[in-house]
Amino acid sequence: MANCKQPVCQEKFKTMIGGQALIEGIMMQGPDKRAIVVRGPEGIVTKVEPLKKRTGWLSWPLIRGVVNFGSAMVSGVKALMYSADFFPEEESEPSKLDQWLEKKLGSEKMQQVVIYTAVVLGMALAVGLFFLLPTLISGLFDSLVHNAVARSVVEGVIRIVIFLGYMILVSKMKDMRRVFSYHGAEHKTIRCYEAKLPLTVENARQMTRLHPRCGTSFLFVVIVLSILITALFSALVPISNVFLRTLTRLALLPVIVSIAYEFNRFVGRHDNRLTRILTAPGMWFQNFTTNEPDDSMLEVAIEALTLVLPEQEGTDEW
Repeated sequence: MANCKQPVCQEKFKTMIGGQALIEGIMMQGPDKRAIVVRGPEGIVTKVEPLKKRTGWLSWPLIRGVVNFGSAMVSGVKALMYSADFFPEEESEPSKLDQWLEKKLGSEKMQQVVIYTAVVLGMALAVGLFFLLPTLISGLFDSLVHNAVARSVVEGVIRIVIFLGYMILVSKMKDMRRVFSYHGAEHKTIRCYEAKLPLTVENARQMTRLHPRCGTSFLFVVIVLSILITALFSALVPISNVFLRTLTRLALLPVIVSIAYEFNRFVGRHDNRLTRILTAPGMWFQNFTTNEPDDSMLEVAIEALTLVLPEQEGTDEW
């Protein structure tokens, strides 16, 4: 059996296959299919669905980033809710609002409402915590910092501190530790596949749990780009009013997400000293969002990855 130990095993190619950790499971998405694998109380359960490929203007650079980000949020929440159904909390009477919605919309439409509400609330929380809050806090220093670019730098430092603090706090939560271990299993399995080794628990176990094409790295790139772009915007259009600055941050957010997506695509396709330097901070942040998995988690990740492998070898190359 092929075996290796890091750093001997090297990436032989880069795959577009990516995933997301769930509650006792993993979602993997390939070029043609999406698979959800959950280790439920009665054993491993799998769900596979085909993907629709985007064409036309939705696939254009600087547009596809926002589209793919929104799509990933929706599919991620759906998968998370699917996995949570295998581990229901203590049964309780549904609220009057739940009963009314189910009566008016039906159970299927009601689930769609819940999913999209969760996506909107999740995005609102992220935007508020990592973008609006730093802008409002930085406004407290307006009497001390009069230069528009300097104010943007102060705002950026606050944003990074909040992001780092959030990551550390979440990583300490007991309920999140197993989810982050499944995140580590997802990365190790993809690393094993990209090293062109047989997908076995033994081979995957020896891989690193950090991966340059990860959602955590993408979020960090968004944070850093927001600092650079808002500083440039402030140099061109100085705005002293903190509420107007907040509105400009909201307006710039789709641009920042789009550029971050294209940046990740670029560094994800190249492996040299420059790209390793550029991806290093995001990789470091993954120390908070990934844990070492056990063998049962690696089995789930391998099953999920196997289910989305393309029929023709190489068509998933990034």
